[in-house]
Amino acid sequence: MSGFYNTFEPNIVRNPTALMIVITGAAGFIASCLVAKLNEESFYDLILVDDFSREDKKSNYEGKRYSALVDRKKFPQWLQENEKQVQFVFHLGARTDTTEFNRDIFDELNLEYSKTIWKLCAAFAIPLVYASSAATYGGGEHGYADDHEVVTKLVPLNPYGDSKNDFDKWALAQNDAPYFWAGLKFFNVYGPNEYHKERMASVVLHAYRQIGEKGHMKLFRSHKEGIADGHQQRDFVYVKDVTEVCMFLMHHRKDSGLYNLGSGKARTFLDLAKGTFNAMEVQEDIRFVDTPEDIRDKYQYFTEADMSKLRSIGFDRPFTPLEEGIRDYVQNYLKHDKVW
Repeated sequence: MSGFYNTFEPNIVRNPTALMIVITGAAGFIASCLVAKLNEESFYDLILVDDFSREDKKSNYEGKRYSALVDRKKFPQWLQENEKQVQFVFHLGARTDTTEFNRDIFDELNLEYSKTIWKLCAAFAIPLVYASSAATYGGGEHGYADDHEVVTKLVPLNPYGDSKNDFDKWALAQNDAPYFWAGLKFFNVYGPNEYHKERMASVVLHAYRQIGEKGHMKLFRSHKEGIADGHQQRDFVYVKDVTEVCMFLMHHRKDSGLYNLGSGKARTFLDLAKGTFNAMEVQEDIRFVDTPEDIRDKYQYFTEADMSKLRSIGFDRPFTPLEEGIRDYVQNYLKHDKVW
C-alpha cells in the first residue's frame, strides 16, 4: 500500500482497523470543503486523490487530517489493491472550465476516468457519489427536474456540460452499478476554498475582490428582452450545504440516482451583489458591462433546482439563505484569507 502514498506525510497516526473514505478532487473547491466537514464529524481515515502539483491549491488540504494523498493517475490501481478497506468513494474531481472547448480533455478527465472509477466501485461493491452538474440542463428548455427520463433530451451549452451529461447517460444505462450511487447536479456553488479558481470562481469571490480593489462591482448587462440588467437569476448554493447533502447520502446509501443540488430558489445577481456589499459593510456601487461575446450565446438567464427528489428520500435540512451564506463566507473566510 505504501507504494501509492504521495511524498507528503499523512496527518494522522493510521488506525489499521478503520474503513477509509476516498475523496477525489480533494485539492479543489467542493471536495476540500467536504474533507473539512468530514474532519468536523470525526472522520480522519481519508484518502485524498488529486493532482497535487499546484501550489495554489495546497492550502486547501495541508491543514486537514487524512491518511494519505494519492496521485490521480495512480488511484485506479490503488483502489484495486486496497478495495477491502474502502467504505465510500466521493468522486468530485473533474475539469470544470466551462470556457474550455477541447473535448478531448473532457473525454479523458470527466468521462473515461469517471467510467473507470464507476466500474471499480461496481466490481468491489463500494458506494459512490459523483459530481454531475446543472450545466447538463443547457438553456433550461426541459426544465430543471432531476428526472431520469429527461436526461437523453438535454442539450448542454458547452463541452463541459456535454461531458457531465454524457456520463449521466452512461451511468443510467449500466447494468453493473455500485450497490448505491448518486450523481449530484451541482448548481452555482459558492464558498470558501475557491481562491485558486480564477475566472471560474463564484461571483461572490469576484465581487469581494472587485469591491475591495475598486470600491464598486461590475455585473453583466442583460442582452435578453424582458430581463432587466442584473436580474439574470441563478440557484446559488452555499458549499457548506453541499457537504451536508454529501454526508446525508453517505449514511443513507439507498435510492440510487441523479439528484439536483441547489438551494431550490433562484436569486438575481443583483441580490448577490447587494449581499456582498452588505457583508463587507461597504456602500453599494453596482455597474453594468456587456456580457463577453465568447459566452453570450451560451449564457443562462435562469436556473433553479427542483429539490423535491432529494427531499423525498429524507433530506430535510433547510438550505442557507443567500445573504446568510455570503455573510459567513465574507466575514469568516474572505476577510481573513482563510480556508475551511
